[in-house]
Amino acid sequence: MSKPVIDPKKSYTFSDYFKLNPPVDKLAAYFGYQHQLNKYILPQTAIESASVASLKSYLDENLQHVYLTNETARRETLVAPVVLALAKRLNLAIRIEHPLEVSKQLKGKIDYYLQHNNSLLIIEAKHDDLPRGFTQLMAELIALDQWLDEGQNPLYGAVTIGNIWQFGILDRTTKVITQDINLYPIPADLEKLLGILIAILEGK
Repeated sequence: MSKPVIDPKKSYTFSDYFKLNPPVDKLAAYFGYQHQLNKYILPQTAIESASVASLKSYLDENLQHVYLTNETARRETLVAPVVLALAKRLNLAIRIEHPLEVSKQLKGKIDYYLQHNNSLLIIEAKHDDLPRGFTQLMAELIALDQWLDEGQNPLYGAVTIGNIWQFGILDRTTKVITQDINLYPIPADLEKLLGILIAILEGK
């Protein structure tokens, strides 16, 4: 019998999965889910280019004056402005470091949690490591699936290193978690990224 990918007797937080970096497919299987890498057609809302121009200009200017050498720099320069712009457009509150616990192996704090017609979780990958960040995102999506009542399907999450975003989608019926192979660089794809984030929250 193969050894479990994590110790069933131990307690883990979401950030532990980033540190441990277990094989993402085996971690999904441990919790009764499947993982797949694939292109995913995400919902998208058209946004007037003019409404994105000021945010894009702000991000462009930030990048000229800040060295993105650590997590705080990336968060304050690129991530927080995008999340705040999203919240202002939809007139919703952001829960930062939102606590979530469904079991001793699925618990911790979500960097950003937003609720509108749908829920959306967003995490910043530490150490500029998007693959490890997705492993943590997957654990958080599994916890969210077990925490939420029936309703929203699929569940969406995003992981970012500041200038690049990637989405994870959990189908609550099939228990399949898709790691979207499309990457969204910003500021270049800012309009597209915001259109996706808005469409997810609006339930389109």
